[in-house]
Amino acid sequence: MTQAWSDPRLPAAAKCVLRPLLERWAVERPDAVFARFEDGSEWTYAQTLAATRAAAAGLHALGVRQGDNVMSWLPNGQDALRVWFGANYCGAVYVPINTAYRGRLLAHVIANAQARVMVAHPELARRLAEVDCGTLSDVVLGADDASVTLPPQLRRHGRAVLEKSPAAHGVAGAPETARPIAPWDDQTIIYTSGTTGPSKGVRSSYLHLYSASSDPFPYLDDSDRYLVALPLFHVGGTVAVYSMLLRGGSVAVIGGFQVGAFWETVASTRSTFTVLLGSMATLLAKKPDGALDRSHGLRHALMIPLSEDAAAFKARFGCDIYTAYNMTEISSPLVSEVQPAVLGSCGRPRPGVQVRIVDAHDCEVAPGDTGELVVRTDRPWALNHGYFRDPQATVDAWRNGWFHTGDAFRVDPGGNYHFVDRIKDAIRRRGENISSFEVEAEVTAHAQVQEAAAVAVPSETGDDEVLVVIVPREGATIDLVQLTEHLVSRLPHFMVPRYIRLVPALPKTATQKVQKHVLRGEGVTPETWDREAAGIRLRGVRF
Repeated sequence: MTQAWSDPRLPAAAKCVLRPLLERWAVERPDAVFARFEDGSEWTYAQTLAATRAAAAGLHALGVRQGDNVMSWLPNGQDALRVWFGANYCGAVYVPINTAYRGRLLAHVIANAQARVMVAHPELARRLAEVDCGTLSDVVLGADDASVTLPPQLRRHGRAVLEKSPAAHGVAGAPETARPIAPWDDQTIIYTSGTTGPSKGVRSSYLHLYSASSDPFPYLDDSDRYLVALPLFHVGGTVAVYSMLLRGGSVAVIGGFQVGAFWETVASTRSTFTVLLGSMATLLAKKPDGALDRSHGLRHALMIPLSEDAAAFKARFGCDIYTAYNMTEISSPLVSEVQPAVLGSCGRPRPGVQVRIVDAHDCEVAPGDTGELVVRTDRPWALNHGYFRDPQATVDAWRNGWFHTGDAFRVDPGGNYHFVDRIKDAIRRRGENISSFEVEAEVTAHAQVQEAAAVAVPSETGDDEVLVVIVPREGATIDLVQLTEHLVSRLPHFMVPRYIRLVPALPKTATQKVQKHVLRGEGVTPETWDREAAGIRLRGVRF
């Protein structure tokens, strides 16, 4: 039964809630391709619904019910999509986690999520033996691997549990929910890097993901195929998939961005749209001219940030360029026109969104001055509705009826908004948000380290690199190669600092707060150690 609301700002459930939305397309467009995967396999809408119902039935058989959290620890691919859609089809909440997490970060997220069921890639599941698994009771391995040893309190299940027909689980057609899934129900909890504390789980409703996936992209329609190179544990990946599900279009899900094969991947997957995040656009612009520069098929690209001349990029590669500003908690409140001319801008507020630039007391700053960007929307539930099991962080972020982004902005005389800095002191490296707090926690866990501060410094490609400034313990000698090895075993690869500098003391305020702006201003000094110059280069696991 299609649900409708008297409030015209709210779409019907069949237009925004995954379960009725997918059922609708499976009837209207059963043979149209919804998803193409890196191995060349494809799912039509009818096949996507069948895979979703099978996964939902399997999760239901494991005790998952409406409102429960289901953790997904998987690389991009069929299983990641199967678990996400299957969980939502049950009315459960999709809780993906970063495939680089381990140790303390992993334990924190598991403890916070309060999930009983996790679906994990076998290589990742091995890390569960290193941590307290909290409320987890059942782990489904994405592939059968007898060599994986799980903690004794966890029941182990093979991937077949997610692929059996609903009838095999004693369910006729698909598991029913206790009540219809509403647009304001939690759809996902996505963990975003902490900046002054541990990572927080962003509660996102169906209306939030709908708003983030539909309103900022008026130029997309059902003929488009979105190249999903960002992970499905990030908002970039979830928005990509949902953007096409809403329109009845299609996605090409790949493992990640590879500059050398990018245009070949676009052409072979017949993709028409993608996001160029961080240094991606700069890396493509620096490539020598190639045979596919104008024959790849990409029609539009979202460049975040606007790091290259959009008109020049369009002239070389033939695709229209847009830019925007977004974060996990919001829904792209700032968007640009096609081929935006003001380099470095994030665009202007889109319809249905209100933004302000305010000081520390939420008073609006003078035009041209820098302050914090705060946001609210006309549509209810179009932004996050808090942080899971973190009421203080929720109150802090939603002060005075506005969501506080923690990012510093200014607006120019033409009405274009410019990102200035991260008030929250986050670091962004290769598309990943990095918590300086979490880097510092692992550095200071080393026996020879007294204290440390992590800051961003510029890289050659326009992204951030991580510099950690360390005060050694009195009388200690720190072997920087051994310290790096210590961090590699405890941090995701992208969080391991590239630069390390040893100092006798950190600059501090009278209240003993580290003056990180001083460290950023000093940057990479002549005495700073560079692990890449020392021959230590790190890469994530390629699945």
